[in-house]
Amino acid sequence: MSTVIAIDGPAAAGKGTLSRKIAETYGFHHLDTGLTYRATAKALLDAGLPLDDEAVAEKVAREVDLGGLDRDVLSRHEIGEAASKIAVMSPVRKALVEAQRAFSQRSPGTVLDGRDIGTVVCPDALVKLYVTASPEVRARRRYDEVVGRGGSADYAAIFQDVKARDARDMGRADSPLRPADDAHLLDTSEMSIEAAFQAAKSIIDAALSRNASK
Repeated sequence: MSTVIAIDGPAAAGKGTLSRKIAETYGFHHLDTGLTYRATAKALLDAGLPLDDEAVAEKVAREVDLGGLDRDVLSRHEIGEAASKIAVMSPVRKALVEAQRAFSQRSPGTVLDGRDIGTVVCPDALVKLYVTASPEVRARRRYDEVVGRGGSADYAAIFQDVKARDARDMGRADSPLRPADDAHLLDTSEMSIEAAFQAAKSIIDAALSRNASK
């Protein structure tokens, strides 16, 4: 049986970097579930298909290849905007959750990060982490990331975007963003990625040890 680590949290809290580091450390497969929505959105955009037709979006979602998710391509802003439109569609969420659950069964283990992993996709995960940080810190990180890549950014606009996205993710009717009841909370506002990783690793190691002794 596969070991599943579920990592949820809002945008730019550091869960993606943390998830990849955990997967690499334990030799587990990693899936950024947000990219599955972005891949669906990109396929719709590339084919010139509408973003408001649930039946069309669901069909495309069922054809997404989880092995071919290119983070650099899928990180483009217009793809993110399109993804946020289809992510509220229940048929699309259902299709992608099925694919994500299938991925979670890969051996020897998996790390899935997203918005509803511990609550919906993998409620029986061995470890659930909810990674968060203040909106101000998350906006600053996103700003620094854009500038670091040589782009230009407006902090105030990014801050408003972060708050709007939080409201959308937490307020949607289907699978809203929230910590699972048994999730460990990691607030990375004042933590380096290494400190966050060490905190997560101690939680995971303890759970693996308990599981092995059963």
